[in-house]
Amino acid sequence: MGAIEIALLFVAGFLSGAINAVAGGGTFIAFGALSLLGVPPISANATSSIAQLPGYFTSTLAYWSSIRKVLRSATILAAVSVVGSLCGALFLLWLSNNRFAALVPWLLLAATALFAAGPWLKPQPVEPGAEPERNSLASAAVQFVTSIYGGFFGAGMGIMMLATLGLTEGGDYHRLNALKNLLSNVIAIVAIVVFVSGGVISWPGALAMIPGVALGGYGGVWAAKRVPQTAVRLFVIAVGLFLAGYYFWRG
Repeated sequence: MGAIEIALLFVAGFLSGAINAVAGGGTFIAFGALSLLGVPPISANATSSIAQLPGYFTSTLAYWSSIRKVLRSATILAAVSVVGSLCGALFLLWLSNNRFAALVPWLLLAATALFAAGPWLKPQPVEPGAEPERNSLASAAVQFVTSIYGGFFGAGMGIMMLATLGLTEGGDYHRLNALKNLLSNVIAIVAIVVFVSGGVISWPGALAMIPGVALGGYGGVWAAKRVPQTAVRLFVIAVGLFLAGYYFWRG
């Protein structure tokens, strides 16, 4: 991997981190950059997962005080997420690159549609101090399915979790976002362990992107105050549709 490719991946990582901080959907950028540089689709997916981990980690730390208030529920959902992510990541490794490449455009279209619907999928606000309605069994079952998807592909996972946690866990946005960030961390770590063990990580790509993701996440806070989220969302949707078209064309 030459200097130009490394620089492009650093920029893609920066954009990915910034977009995640502003509106979510940064995985599209990371996965797309690796794919366009010729990284095989399974490796591109695995490498983009490891590149996003610093952002998940810092987000979880920022919400730690909120997580402590729902520790029991978070522990159960985290345990379920470990099993689901393991299943999804192992299924990915079981597939060949050709089989996964055939699925990628459909996965990208589904994730792009989910991302586009994000504003309508946000949990409804609740009255301050109101006790959220919870359905522990339904919450665990739905989180298991979401974590399988997260271990397998991951794009749009955060939006999916916010929507499903809002239906099964209830509570205000910050409580749900705290749970989402923690569970995203769990899902990513399990998947990364599987991917590293399977030898599918493009380490030059990951090392080029991780500093960019970290800086982009920090800069995204500044951008969030100045850049309209609608513009960012339209950009991410355009990238998702472009990548889906690219993989349909390649197939």
